Parts: sequence; C-alpha cells; structure tokens
Amino acid sequence: MAVLNDAAAYFAALRNALLEAQDLVFVIGWDIHSETRLVGDSGQADDGLPEQLGPFLRALVRRRPALQINILVWDFVSFYASEREWNSAAKFTADTDGRVRFHLDATLPFGSAQHQKIVCIDGSLAFVGGLDLTIRRWDTSDHRADHALRCDPQGKPYPPFHDVQCIVDGDAAARLFELAEERWRAAGQQVRDRRAPKSIRWPANVPVEAEHLPVGIARTEVVCPTGSTIREVERSLIAAIRSATRFVYIENQFTSAIKIARELAEQMLRVPSLRVLVVTPRLHSSWVESQAMQNGRGAFIDCFSAAGVADRIRFVHPVSRSGNTEAAVMVHSKLMIVDDRILRIGSANLNNRSMGADSECDLIFEASSDEHRAFITSVRHRLVAHFCGVDEQAVAQHDDRLFALLDDVSSAGGTKALRDVEFSVLTSTLATMVQPVADPERPLHLERAASRMWTTKTIIGIVSIAVALLGLAIAWSYTSLSDFADAGRILKFLSAYAQSVWGPPFAIAAFVVGGLVVFPVLVLIAATAAALGPWLGFVTAMVGVLLSAFILFAIGRVLGRERLQRLLGRRAARIQERVVGKGILAVVVIRMIPIAPFSVVNVVAGASTLPLRDFLVGTLLGMTPGILAMAVLGAQIADLARNASWTNILLLVLAFLGWLAICAGAQFVATWLAGRR
Repeated sequence: MAVLNDAAAYFAALRNALLEAQDLVFVIGWDIHSETRLVGDSGQADDGLPEQLGPFLRALVRRRPALQINILVWDFVSFYASEREWNSAAKFTADTDGRVRFHLDATLPFGSAQHQKIVCIDGSLAFVGGLDLTIRRWDTSDHRADHALRCDPQGKPYPPFHDVQCIVDGDAAARLFELAEERWRAAGQQVRDRRAPKSIRWPANVPVEAEHLPVGIARTEVVCPTGSTIREVERSLIAAIRSATRFVYIENQFTSAIKIARELAEQMLRVPSLRVLVVTPRLHSSWVESQAMQNGRGAFIDCFSAAGVADRIRFVHPVSRSGNTEAAVMVHSKLMIVDDRILRIGSANLNNRSMGADSECDLIFEASSDEHRAFITSVRHRLVAHFCGVDEQAVAQHDDRLFALLDDVSSAGGTKALRDVEFSVLTSTLATMVQPVADPERPLHLERAASRMWTTKTIIGIVSIAVALLGLAIAWSYTSLSDFADAGRILKFLSAYAQSVWGPPFAIAAFVVGGLVVFPVLVLIAATAAALGPWLGFVTAMVGVLLSAFILFAIGRVLGRERLQRLLGRRAARIQERVVGKGILAVVVIRMIPIAPFSVVNVVAGASTLPLRDFLVGTLLGMTPGILAMAVLGAQIADLARNASWTNILLLVLAFLGWLAICAGAQFVATWLAGRR
C-alpha cells in the first residue's frame, strides 16, 4: 500500500493505473465532474490522452475495446444542484457504445448520502479515501497561497485544498471490488459475469510504502438486505480510541459527533499521558455548512473542557503564506493515527451522519511489526511536516514536544503554520433548525415518519383547519360579510388616500390583512387599480399580492409542514420528489386557474417542500396577466365577458397559451441556473 498525500499525487497515480486497466473499473463517489483535470504536480499529462476526466475515460475505452467503466454517484438533493455538473451522464458516456455506464444512486433513504470515494480496477488495485473525482480538489502538497493551476473550469481560483487517499492491492483490493459490485447491484444495475481478476501493474510513479500490512474495511451502510444499518465505522473508531495510550493524530473536515468526542475525552481521563492533535478547517466551505456544523464543532470541543483535559488536546487549522497573501488550507481529509499503530484513511467524517446516516468506507491498517510501526510513524511525521513547512526529521526530533513545535513554527512567521482553531456558537434560529437535518444520527426516513404520524387525532385537526379556512373564504361571498367584500367599499376607502403618499402603503397593508382573513384577492386588486390608476395600481397590487403571499407562505412553512406531512402520510415523500423542479409552473397554473382561495394556496404551499424562490416567481408570473388586465383594461374585461365571441375566446386562449410558454421558459431558466435537469 501507499499513502497519497493530496489530489495531485492521487490523480497522477490513478491516471497511471487506469492506463493499465484491462477489464472492469468501478468508480463510486459522492460527486464526479467530467472536467476534472486528472493530472499530477506538473499540471500536465504526457500520455497522449486528454487531461479532463470525461474525455480521458472515453478515449481509454476506445483504446481498450474489452474495458468497461461503471460510475456510480449519489443522486444528490436539489440543495447541491448549483454545485454539480449538468448532464454529467452524457459527458461521460457519449460515443462509448455503452462501455462507460453512469448511474445516479437514488436508493438511499431520505436525508442520507452516498459518501464513499472508491475506485477499483480489475479487482486487483483499489483507491480509497476522502477525494472525489471532481473539480476544486486538485492541489499539490505545497498548498501555496496562490497557484496558477488551482482554478475551476470557469477559471475561478479556489483556496489551498488538502486531502488524503490510499492505494492497495492484494486481498484488500479484491474485497473492495466485491463491495463496489454489491453497491452497483443494489442501485439496480446489472453486473456482468465475473471474470478472473487481472494482475494489474502497480503504478510506476507510486513508491510502495508498506507490504503485508493487515487491513480492515469499515463501513457505514444504510442500504442493507436486512433493512438495518451497518455501523462498522463508529464501532471501529470507538475501539481504536479505547486502545489509545500515547498519541492520537486526526485530520477531519467535520467534528460534530459528540459520542466520539466523549469517548476520546473519557480515554484521556483514563490515560493521563494521552495527547491528541486534531487538524480541521478554519472555517467551513459554505454558509450553509457553517449553519449546520459550527455548533456541532463547538459542542465537540467543549467536551474536552468539561472533562478537564483541554490542555492535552489541540484543535488547529493550517495556513499558507505567499508574500503578503495568506490563505487558510481547506482540510477535507478523513484520517486518524492511533499510537503509530493504527492508520485509518477513508471517507467518514467525525460527524453524526457518517456514523449512521450516510454510506461510508474506511480502510484501517494495523501494524504487526516494527517495520509497519515505522511506516505509520513516518506518515504522521510527513503530514505534520507538510503543514508546518519543515522536514519530517524536524518533526521526529520534537515528537515529545510537538505542541511546542507547532507554536514555535507559528510564531516564526514562515510560509506555513498550524494555528489554533477559534470557534463560536451560532444562536440563530436557522442554525438550530438546520443542524439536526444536516447532521442526523440516522436516516430521516420520511415515509416511515409520515406513516407513524397518520393518526385519527391529526387527521381531525388538519381537516378542521382546512374547513375553517374554506369556510371563511365562503363566508366572504355568501353571508352578510359579502357586503364588506365589495369592490366599491374598498374603492371608497382607498380613494380617500389616493392622492397622498399613503395610498400605496394602505393598499399594500390591505392585501396583507386581507390575506390573513382569506379576503377575496380579486376584490382588492380591482379596487386598488380603480383607486390608484392603472400603472400605480398595477405596481401596488403586485407588491401587495407578493407580500401577502410571502407572509402566508412563511406561516405555512413554520406551522404547517409537519401537519401537512401527517395528513398526506407516505404521499408526502412522493410529492416532494415531483414538486422540486416543477414548482414555478405548478404555481403559475394554480394562480391562473384558481382551484382554491388565494390565502389557502399560500399556506399550503408553505407547508409543502416547494422552494420559496419557485413559489414567488410562480406567483409573480401567474398573477401578472390578471392584475395587468384588470389595471389597464378595467371595464373592458367585463364587456368582453358579456359580448363573448369565438374570436374573442380564441384570442384569450392564445394569450393564455403564450403566457404559459413564457412561464415554461422561466421554469427552464430557473432550473438551468440551479444546475438541475
């Protein structure tokens, strides 16, 4: 085996290995991108094949007619759509005669992700670690603050990026190949008849670092034949921690699994000589990740203060300097070394979802000789040294005072350093709401949860709310309240302020209040247009409609999602799958052909999984024709209705279809910008 430090080393080794592939390759990942440049430190390929991953794989199968490549990637949720490549399948499979197969894995429960990062070649060579074959990953171990080659396909630079992958052959590679086959089959794909494993040449550009090293495969797996969850990752982590006596070295992107933190703190209490170094990012890579994970990291770190062992554990983040420029290095690796006896490399973060909600794969190497221990020690020294800008020998000489060495390097003002992580707790409501969903301890199982909430009591409660809303809507039309729902009354009220600056605000307030009491929105639109004139009336009515819709949508989102799920049961999961991507058109049609009162639609939309953006854009497009016609044409609309002819009807139908075409275009643009099909 060998440890591949950072993506440049991994991509170069993988490219070399793929060039020797003869029969079958499996790529299992969280993400993949056809424009990933599969190159090493030089940033160039010298084998005559394309540098980009998609064209490279297509050229590879043309060169080797017997080779087949199977790519299995997580069928991501819409939240990640803007970060993913559009139409990846075609960009990998075009002109390959079916010998490059691409499949999105949608078999995992709601709230879970396919997070493994595995490449298996001919059953005799395998790569496992934290690196996906996607963009914004490539970097050399120099982690320079500025690097001309460290940019995405649009030419946008990204910060230094650190990760670790390992390469194995022998029995470990054969078993990983079997696991990849099982994942491919579980995703509903056919596996061709097994051939005898090929003997693939170890990549010439990768020195063999250890041989005959015992290795175990630890998984978190939520798609199991028994319906249970395999939690080997969590169990093996706890076992390794409980065996620690001297030093634990950790690199991890996320640290929020409180159970793991408590196990580590308890072991430090049991063994007073045990020290721990945790290398983690300074900040999370996105605003949403910060909302989801920052509090978890704070709680993780607090466990050691509460146990009274904070002086023996350091949480640090790497930085890199170039002149006056300083950049924080993004730590994406998932690595642990225990007493220079256990080396763990894989895909599992130290967060809750990696313990029981996502699909993960780690390799755990355990030293069985002094030679193996020396190898694992050298891996630790190499990693610390490359973060600090010193050589391995310097780290080895200061092993007994490693924390002091980190402080010396940081204060020396060199080009690299490891600095203490500063953390704060987010007290926002959003962070409190997002964290349990973003970092669950087990799959959310929307259908199962919905089924459990299907009770007579909840049904009666929801039906009562629905009847009350509909009853109020009917009351405005067929009871004495209808006297107040007259356009003339509203017009008289607004006309008093029509010539003042308070006219539009009063009208907008009327829309908001009217929405809360299910007042007929058409009456408000007509009165506003008549009182304020066609153009000011149009703008005011549109603002009032959107503000009222937004407020009611927010009420539905805060109060109604759980209730709607209870009412719909299993159907909620199916509705979620079908609404996303069609939201704008769905709202447009409901607005143009009202099948329920305006206020009721707003509340129900908020209680669903419909994105707010789709709801507001759909409302704007759906309401515009009616408001514009009522504001500009006024009484002419009524005359048209009284003197209907086939010509007039045909013109209205054509206008309606034309507007739907515009709305469909808006839907296309919205989904295209989001990177969704």
